[in-house]
Amino acid sequence: MIKHIPLCIFISILFPQQLELPKSAPNDQIIHHSNYTLNYSEQHEQAKWVAYSLTSSQVYGTVDRTNDFRTDPKVKTGSASLPDYKGSGYDRGHLAPAGDMKSTYTAMSESFYMSNMSPQVPGFNREIWKKLEGTVRNWAVANEKVYITTGAVLTASYPTIGINKVSI
Repeated sequence: MIKHIPLCIFISILFPQQLELPKSAPNDQIIHHSNYTLNYSEQHEQAKWVAYSLTSSQVYGTVDRTNDFRTDPKVKTGSASLPDYKGSGYDRGHLAPAGDMKSTYTAMSESFYMSNMSPQVPGFNREIWKKLEGTVRNWAVANEKVYITTGAVLTASYPTIGINKVSI
């Protein structure tokens, strides 16, 4: 039976000067890409969290979706790969959505790194999560800028998919 990962999203509209990245441990892999930062979990082969800001001008970016899913070269232990998801029944769910990365080609392209994906049941990814992403974009437009942190709720006991054992 396919289950979805409980995902969470935190939005901060007020007091951006008090924002900081979520807590990390000394051995965590903190990876900075052009428009987002993530904490990669080798144990789960996905990000513990992804954090970024989104402005109203970024929402109206004009870069088209690339769909160039690939491993993340910055993950020193190697990230999950495309074959991990093949035939699994799970979508490659963006934590920092491609729709938020339309401001530059680099940002769009980097949003397709597998380190930015979390397995999601198709109905969840394509309906509930997609609707939430749209709501967050509306908040960015209404408030000029929002700060977003997303991530899966990861524990040691999840089943896995693929040769890299991506937690689901």
